[in-house]
Amino acid sequence: MKKISKLLGALAAALCLFSCAKKNDNTLYLYNWTYYTPEKVIEKFEAEFNCKVKLDSYSTCEEMYSKLRAGAKGYDVVIPSNDFVSIMIKQNMLQKIDKSKITNADKINPGVLMMLDFDSNMEWCVPYALSATGIMVNKTKAPKDYARDYSILADPRFAGHATMMDDAREVFGSALLSLGHDMNSLNDNELKEAFDLVHNKWKPNLVKFDAEAFGKTFASGDFWLCQGYPEIVYGEVDESRWEDTIDFFIPEVGGPATLDCMVILKDAPHPELANEFINFIHRPENYALFIDEFRYPCVVNPDALQYVTTKPMYDPQQALNCTLKADLGNGLDKYHELWQQVRFN
Repeated sequence: MKKISKLLGALAAALCLFSCAKKNDNTLYLYNWTYYTPEKVIEKFEAEFNCKVKLDSYSTCEEMYSKLRAGAKGYDVVIPSNDFVSIMIKQNMLQKIDKSKITNADKINPGVLMMLDFDSNMEWCVPYALSATGIMVNKTKAPKDYARDYSILADPRFAGHATMMDDAREVFGSALLSLGHDMNSLNDNELKEAFDLVHNKWKPNLVKFDAEAFGKTFASGDFWLCQGYPEIVYGEVDESRWEDTIDFFIPEVGGPATLDCMVILKDAPHPELANEFINFIHRPENYALFIDEFRYPCVVNPDALQYVTTKPMYDPQQALNCTLKADLGNGLDKYHELWQQVRFN
């Protein structure tokens, strides 16, 4: 009886595994940033491919990466920033893109691909969106003659009404660029210059370092000067007030940028559907849905412009005048050490 019971139990387990596999064959498991996947795009993909999309989200790449390294399984497509794509390639976490399925590859802006120096041929990743970090000034509160470059961050007239990103790479990257250095520099002397600028000239003006909530405070009129992601400010200010209230600019020397990319995990349960999803995103009329939803400049897929019905938050050319945050390997520790001194001294 025990043998029969064990046999029946094994058979039931096998049937369960078979059933689960069959059930999940038409499900794409997507892991993306919070509020970064238009519902219209998902619904359209599900209808066309007779499948379901299960979406899980994260708020930072560190959160996503830690979860995957801790053993999380079952995701097909993930959308990390370019520096984390580089890390994930080196750590053998990804599988190659099936280029035979990416028939819309020619829709990707060659200028954007050139920024991906570690994978410009899209062997491992396909660009999703380019986001830039710049400076936003509340024109209704600021003095009329402010400088439209990084020196504005040291302008004492903004003291008590200014904020910068709570992010070492964003802040030091801007400082390095303003000093004429490489934004991804690991040179100790250049990093010391950047530290002195941030700590001694910029920090005294700041209310705080803030990566998420500064949009609301800008919209309320308490912050007049913010360094950060423009979508956080534009998302909090009514569109009817954009023109009169927000002056967004990226200084001529450039600014930090992030290129979020679609990748397929090495152990993805549905790689064929994953490749289809990546290709589907870059069908121009579909990519236009993404642009209309989030109001990013249409930089990554210019062919989508013919279908876009909304005005972007800022001029696309500004985004192209930026430098991607590179994977610095162990050199990132230098930034973290200096950042601790800025934050707590």
